Amino acid sequence: MSVAFGVALGFKDGVDKASEFFAGYLLEQSLSVDNLFVFVLIFKYFKVPLMYQNRVLSYGIAGAIFFRLSLILLGTATLQRFEVVNLLLAAILLYSAFKLFAEEEEDSDLSDNFIVKTCQKFIPVTSNYDGNRFLTIQDGAWKATPLLLTVAVIELSDIAFAVDSIPAVFGVTRDPFIVFTSNLFAILGLRSLYSLISESMAELDYLQPAIGVVLSFIGFKMILDFFGYHVSTEVSLGFVATSLSAGVLLSLLKKTE
Repeated sequence: MSVAFGVALGFKDGVDKASEFFAGYLLEQSLSVDNLFVFVLIFKYFKVPLMYQNRVLSYGIAGAIFFRLSLILLGTATLQRFEVVNLLLAAILLYSAFKLFAEEEEDSDLSDNFIVKTCQKFIPVTSNYDGNRFLTIQDGAWKATPLLLTVAVIELSDIAFAVDSIPAVFGVTRDPFIVFTSNLFAILGLRSLYSLISESMAELDYLQPAIGVVLSFIGFKMILDFFGYHVSTEVSLGFVATSLSAGVLLSLLKKTE
């Protein structure tokens, strides 16, 4: 669907718009890998039964689309009025890239996670699941089941991830339609990718550094754009695709050694 949309966009608005869409889509899809890894940890922490995980993902994806549209509209309006915001977004991307390179091991214990603790503080939750229900009656009062808490944590986690991903795609294009549709198709692909990524994420050792390289490139591109040195969308698309492909291939080669 994503490829068909990009090709159709190319026929309608030209190759440049199609290149912007594919660059944004590849970028957002690669950043979504980290989202999925966190989703796996959240499911493990809350011990969500496998049969209910797709339902949680569906609600999480619907919420993510709404929140990201809001952030994109806000970001577009801000960038149009304050060009210097580009430097702030570039700094966010460079810091995110630095974290990816500096981070040696993912913390699999979510008990001290700020988002988890905040949700547990404000949402009264039962200790057990009640089928696939989000709400249930316990001791004569309505309470949330752990399934609803899981959705809430996933939604807030996605908002936190959007702080990285939205600035990144703005580094590729300023067209709000392209920014939103590339995000939309990347988010819709999360559910399909979940089963694959949850099993093979640990084997892709070089994918995270590759994502860090891409974020660094987009960050420096935004700085150059601010000072009048434009890097073409075709170059951006080629760099993103090459970096991500190299990360995956190197990971697969290491696995076969």
